[in-house]
Amino acid sequence: MSDAAINAEQAFSGTRVPEGADVLDAAKLEAWMAANVEGFAGPIEVLKFAGGQSNPTYRINAASGSYVLRRKPFGPLLPSAHAVDREYKVIAGLHPTGFPVARPYGLCTDDSVIGSWFYVMAMVEGRTIWDGSMPGASPESRRAHYDAMVDTLAALHKVDVEAAGLSDFGKPGNYFGRQVDRWTKQYKLSETELMPEMERLIAWLPATLPEQTRTSVVHGDYRIDNMIYAPAEPRVLAVLDWELSTLGDPLADFTYLALAWVTENGGRSGVMDLDRKALGIPELEEAVERYCAATGRDSVPDMNWYFAYNFFRLAGIMQGIKKRVIDGTASSAHAKAMSERVAPLAERAWGFAVKAGAE
Repeated sequence: MSDAAINAEQAFSGTRVPEGADVLDAAKLEAWMAANVEGFAGPIEVLKFAGGQSNPTYRINAASGSYVLRRKPFGPLLPSAHAVDREYKVIAGLHPTGFPVARPYGLCTDDSVIGSWFYVMAMVEGRTIWDGSMPGASPESRRAHYDAMVDTLAALHKVDVEAAGLSDFGKPGNYFGRQVDRWTKQYKLSETELMPEMERLIAWLPATLPEQTRTSVVHGDYRIDNMIYAPAEPRVLAVLDWELSTLGDPLADFTYLALAWVTENGGRSGVMDLDRKALGIPELEEAVERYCAATGRDSVPDMNWYFAYNFFRLAGIMQGIKKRVIDGTASSAHAKAMSERVAPLAERAWGFAVKAGAE
């Protein structure tokens, strides 16, 4: 395992005792869980997960088992950010369909319990893969895990939105137009310096939007480390981190997953600089073929526009983290390092925009 992979695993996995602003009122939380969580029995122990930049996430150990709690961050928030109620809605809609998500137990919109909105779901025990090179795995196992990741995404995009009670989970059509507008606004609200590439993208992206031909639930942050695999087999037990999910163009999710093939590894999800053939990691063309076969597509369009959009969106997200670091409200010790990624992401985005025809 590379040093970077070890660092990511150490930095993002495991739990610690919450300190300072992260401390929750355990007595109030236990009373709420007793009233709202089916089968719950206390007492509880509250631990905070190390990973996650955005919505602080806790492990609640109780006599009845372990649970996960996700809450909004404390402090001033950008509009529409950190919507734990939306996360809960999509999990609660998908769970009965058999799609792999944690079992939802309850949403609390009463700030007086722990100081912010939160929801509680089942703790899913399994493996999180932080490093896309999957150190120590066999080539056959790597391929099977990547295939499972693509198949699970295809399954999400085939969920009957109406049957899942999610037909009001987003607006129909013009997904990329709305997303570009949203991330432009979020970026401008948290802007800390002028970046020429971001200004060019803000002008170019809305003028070159691709046609949307399908609508599905989109996850918004679908990558290898946002899922829990079964302990000993290449099966996805739960997809995590639904904060950016909505109804939209499924190509947004697929091309975001495809970023791994145009991103260097660095101990994280990228596979661009790896010897994929030797490792057993499918090529992007194979992932495209598998996804298309599962979703009934002939092909996917040229991905350079989508890559430009996805890197632009990531730059916008990182800029929000950067602003929270400066304001002192960022939830994670890794936030500062992530905040320094805004300019490189903007440059990557513009590079793909040029490949897609921008001048």
